Amino acid sequence: MTNGNRLAAVDLGSNSFRLEIGRVDHGEFQRTEYLKETVRQGGGLDEERNLTPAAMQAGWECLARFGERLAGFKPHEVKAVATQTLREARNRDEFLAKANTVLGFPIDVISGREEARLIYQGVAHMLPADTERRLVIDVGGRSTELILGQGMTPGTMESYRVGSIAWSKRYFPDGLFTPKAFEIAEVAAKAVLDEAFDAYHPDLWDTAYGSAGTVGAIGDVLVAAGWPEGVLTQDGLDWLLDKLIAAQSADKVKIAGMREDRRAIIGGGLSVMRAIFSLLGITEMQQASGGLRHGLICDLTGGARDYGDLRAKSVQRLASKFSIDTTHSARVSGVATQLLKQVLAGTPATESERLLRKLGWAAELHEIGSHIAHSDYHKHGAYILDNADAAGFSLSEMHRLSLLVLGHRGKLRKLEPVLQQEDLVLQLLCLRLAVILCHARRDPDLKGVSLSLDAQHPTTLHLSCRPAWANSYPQSAHLLREEGLAWQKTPWTLQISGI
Repeated sequence: MTNGNRLAAVDLGSNSFRLEIGRVDHGEFQRTEYLKETVRQGGGLDEERNLTPAAMQAGWECLARFGERLAGFKPHEVKAVATQTLREARNRDEFLAKANTVLGFPIDVISGREEARLIYQGVAHMLPADTERRLVIDVGGRSTELILGQGMTPGTMESYRVGSIAWSKRYFPDGLFTPKAFEIAEVAAKAVLDEAFDAYHPDLWDTAYGSAGTVGAIGDVLVAAGWPEGVLTQDGLDWLLDKLIAAQSADKVKIAGMREDRRAIIGGGLSVMRAIFSLLGITEMQQASGGLRHGLICDLTGGARDYGDLRAKSVQRLASKFSIDTTHSARVSGVATQLLKQVLAGTPATESERLLRKLGWAAELHEIGSHIAHSDYHKHGAYILDNADAAGFSLSEMHRLSLLVLGHRGKLRKLEPVLQQEDLVLQLLCLRLAVILCHARRDPDLKGVSLSLDAQHPTTLHLSCRPAWANSYPQSAHLLREEGLAWQKTPWTLQISGI
């Protein structure tokens, strides 16, 4: 990354939206501006898990202000992600359609484990180089991430659906603080986090670090009361609990260091933090200055190559886990990308590389569902990818891979809602053709076979085969003719000559 390059990270958290802006100086990111708005979108999910109109409007207005500040930034200089609230929201597509426009950049909804990876990366980057075994904890508004790692490398990562907003709304609905309410909230948090005991046992880490809002809010109060700066202790948590119970309700809390925007959710946040301390045997936790948005910056400063390598490794792990025939998947991937290169002739390199890379990954995983059953394996594969956590991928990226896997065989009408997306259609058609051409599970003869987009009719593609090719490969020719008929039932046309 060149010195002076501007970079920006946008974090759509359940409690706050944050924007971090800075420049690269001798390989290091230097912050120049930081904006934070308490949107509390996590409290705007109704009983049907839909964002209310008011919650969506508050989010759009905040992002519009961020978007104004980001005017002039290039796409590769900005990374925006959303976390648990939009992972849960059933109407997130409605929110994102406008959110992407007002921000001016695409917003990726990331999985819990991807959020955990980014958090660890951000925390580790802000700590001195060390070989210590680290436990990193981030108590957010609607989820809590736990990560074990060493140095810059995360190991065990998990996200749990427990957080300050969710627990405050559920166990302190009227803002009343009683010993019984705190007891119930802590027991409930332990029930959700119980499985973390073995995975994050005290024997597996040397130092515990806390990241982001809840840790910072508790830390601010403790420091104002004279406790040591930069560390949370069990005694400190006990002291704060006594103070909240003495106040009796959130609106009566008057403690130095307590920000106004934290009073309504401090009960839930403290309950979750106490549950973690108790469950994992933590006596003290160091406050970390890094977090999710710093992890995003690390991805940006690491460059597209490193980020691509991370996603490629995730694809390899999935292929290994589900025992994919890698020889055949590589064969299909090679043919599919070769065909797409022909179609994309003249497309800017950055765009074509992006489409080719994602098509290659879909091809490598197109038989992932065979591990479950050969019958309808494309449907099993799509389900796996829609529900898999893969480092480096957003949920929308995984969904796109799942659509390609779902559509690589069978009727096209199941993908009718997305057949207006030209990029997806071109990837899908090339994948389907590659599967046909490789049906015998050996390298196909592609001499004289070419695919092109009709310059006059942008929804028409031409597949040409050399003379006598069909005579040499009659089964392939038959399957290609059937494929041409299949596309006739869509807004697209596949014209085949030479067979």
